[in-house]
Amino acid sequence: MNRIVIFSGTTEGRMLAQTLSENGIQCIVSVATEYGEIVMPEMEGVTVHKGRMDLGEMQKFITQSEVASVVDATHPFATAVSENIRESLKNTEIPYIRLQRETSDIALNKDTIQENHSDVILCSDATECADFLSFTDGNILLTTGSKDLATYSRKEALKDRLFVRVLPGLESLSLCEKNGICGKQIIAMQGPFSLEMNRALIRQFDIKYLVTKESGRTGGFLEKIKAAEAEGITACVIGNPEKQNSGDSFAQVCRKISEITGKTIKNQIALIGTGMGNEQTLTMEATEKIREADYIFGAERLLRIIKNEQAVRYPYYLAADIVPELDRLSGCGVKVVILFSGDTGFYSGCGKIYETLKGRSDSSVRIYPGISSVSYFAALTGYSYQDAAVLSIHGHGVETEWIGNLTETIRFSKKTFLLMSGKEDVQKLGRLLQKYHLQNCKVLAGFQLSYPQEKVLALTPEACEHVEETGLYICLILNPDAEKKAVTCGMRDEEFLRDKVPMTKEEIRALSICKLHLQEDSVCYDIGSGTGSIAIEIAKRSGQIQVYAIEKKPLALELIQKNIEKFALPNIQVIAGEAPDCLKTEERSEHPTHAFIGGSSGRLKEILDVLYKKNHEMRIVINCISLETIRELTLLETDSRITDLEIIQVQVSRAKTVGGYHLMQGENPIYICSFDFTGEVS
Repeated sequence: MNRIVIFSGTTEGRMLAQTLSENGIQCIVSVATEYGEIVMPEMEGVTVHKGRMDLGEMQKFITQSEVASVVDATHPFATAVSENIRESLKNTEIPYIRLQRETSDIALNKDTIQENHSDVILCSDATECADFLSFTDGNILLTTGSKDLATYSRKEALKDRLFVRVLPGLESLSLCEKNGICGKQIIAMQGPFSLEMNRALIRQFDIKYLVTKESGRTGGFLEKIKAAEAEGITACVIGNPEKQNSGDSFAQVCRKISEITGKTIKNQIALIGTGMGNEQTLTMEATEKIREADYIFGAERLLRIIKNEQAVRYPYYLAADIVPELDRLSGCGVKVVILFSGDTGFYSGCGKIYETLKGRSDSSVRIYPGISSVSYFAALTGYSYQDAAVLSIHGHGVETEWIGNLTETIRFSKKTFLLMSGKEDVQKLGRLLQKYHLQNCKVLAGFQLSYPQEKVLALTPEACEHVEETGLYICLILNPDAEKKAVTCGMRDEEFLRDKVPMTKEEIRALSICKLHLQEDSVCYDIGSGTGSIAIEIAKRSGQIQVYAIEKKPLALELIQKNIEKFALPNIQVIAGEAPDCLKTEERSEHPTHAFIGGSSGRLKEILDVLYKKNHEMRIVINCISLETIRELTLLETDSRITDLEIIQVQVSRAKTVGGYHLMQGENPIYICSFDFTGEVS
């Protein structure tokens, strides 16, 4: 039989029963009182036995239960009960496991206590505590339960000064009455009690002395000590009689039960978004999970905002560092929290960690979202974000990889929220807005959101360059001159600076670009770029497209640069040189996805050879008018590297007015050749 008996008298007992239930391990929970039965929630596979037992009754109960192991999760001060449990298991082969409450909230010894808490009196037991209080004045808040009431109430110097906090059960209330504690002195409440609640009770009843047992984290010990300290009163602490005895932690108990039953007890992993960094912006659900955690992982900045002082903390946020620690904790049934800044689903590292952890058989994983900086900043500034663009340059690598998308987004959006790393990014933003003709934009910069230093700066692009305060920033860029994005392809020839440099005409440009089958993140070579008209049109399709304009003629190179500046397209880079020579050493783009060839200078085969080496699966479009090049195109069908070859001829005629007549004047026919590389040829 794999059933476990839990003698429960603590929060840990209920937690263990819940953990076993969640992992399909049956158990019987023995509680002494009716109230203990009431607070034990109904759980699958869990049976509750109510009533106090002497040694003989306990022996009979354990024998009849046919259990694999007995867990003693009684209160650390219930020493007599623990002794009976151990005695009842003598002459049996049933393992005894002592679940020892963690009591290491503060260093409770006479040598170090004053280093941590200025006004704490240490007592060995209730009698010593009552004797000390007999020589004091002022009201006493007794938080040690009802069992020791007689020790205090029998002293006349104490009886009328006592305010006792007990469980709201019949047994506790009867003991209060038996010991002469009247109604106004009774605070019948179920914990746990927060620091604020303890402080409120101290003020409400004008308490001068607070009496507590060294009851550990789940007993609310630290909250009591801190409340007494905050209110300037004395805390009388009765030391844990079990402190020197051996016992197992919650994790150790779970691992032992797992070994006994052969069933893995899963860890609970919570991936939590912390919002901006202020604990007050945590969700209530996140706060609760953090408070309950046994282990917490996260960046140092995030660990500093967490108030769970008992959890083991690791300054790790990468899977490579976290996973080995989780492997070590396997089967311990512990609660693990991994912290992420902002919202878990918004430019967060949470996704990668979740993908790594979700398949673990020894853990359950759940994500708890946080408040994103965009949401917070939108509320702070009064701007909505459902109709805004949202981008991030935080940790996004080299500028050339994101600058085109950023400037395009700002150009076509009235509102753009931009996540960034620090002041350097704000300065960079200011320079970009000025360089790419967006100087009319207004920038609202949120500094250290949710922190005491929080402020909103209203900046011009020029003023952005002079931001010097170090910290975390988010920006809202307001563009009053936001353009409407064209929904059709094609730019008029007249829009380009041309001079005497040949240019692919409007209609041919549109067809050629269409044949490229571009995607929004393509990397395209424009070989023989001329005025750069093809490169310009491609770059305008998407700010995420990277275009390399390759040209050898000085006048053409000058025109390309002027056209790039005119249309403010940072996602075009100019390569001066003749193809394919300049491509062999070009390192800025080793993985082009597309290429347009408008001029090859008779070296088409060499160009294709180089392009094939760079990417075996490129899409190629070639324009030509000379008979020699046309002849080369017809030979491409014999090239085993090429598939889906298509050659079309296009001729455009334009009307010319002669007197009162319109005569069509034909332009040179253009051959447009398009194909794909097939992949590596064996």
